[in-house]
Amino acid sequence: MKKIHIAWTALAVAAAVVGCASTPSGADLDKMAQDMVKSGFHTKGIANIERVTAIDETLKLCNEADVSGKPLDTATAKRIEEANLKTVKWPAGGKFLGDWKQGEAIAQSGRGLTWTDTAGGANGGNCYNCHQITKEEISFGTIGPSLYNYGKIRGVSDPSSAASKPIVEYTWGKIWNAKAYNACSNMPRAGHMGNLTEAQIQHVMALLLDPASPVNK
Repeated sequence: MKKIHIAWTALAVAAAVVGCASTPSGADLDKMAQDMVKSGFHTKGIANIERVTAIDETLKLCNEADVSGKPLDTATAKRIEEANLKTVKWPAGGKFLGDWKQGEAIAQSGRGLTWTDTAGGANGGNCYNCHQITKEEISFGTIGPSLYNYGKIRGVSDPSSAASKPIVEYTWGKIWNAKAYNACSNMPRAGHMGNLTEAQIQHVMALLLDPASPVNK
């Protein structure tokens, strides 16, 4: 998706240079971006071209908003969020948490989904690329907010309790499809796009919410 964003940005700059009188329409920019990607990328191994050409309405509208420099209007954003919330797959048997130790390994790993990987192989979550999570890990990005003490700050002393249910469900939904809560969120739709399995998300959930996790110490 970053490649599509770059293509859109490049086209926007080109349009600005040419001048307002000849600025392409949104539809023209969309076609130009798609043509640029198709000419510059090709399928190799499990990395197929559809990853960057299959743009759903959510990405299309958010890309257009990004290029125009104007955020989505409130009604459109709400409609997109509602549509994405409907795609969230809740865990089988209502089990939201797995093993925080496995969750930490997933959060640290950025491997997977490249042309050299095999189909069905385990992917990493690459969570540290955008967030601080544990105080022991000193290498992390700051694009997203710090998640250190995530559960502790939110009062989750027992993730299975009724009192914790709202934040537990929100956290699951946010990881599964972040655009269900923020229409044009930059956070990957980990579950929706199949980047992480249900079991992997359960492990990441434990990392964030288990009181025994170093995140909450």
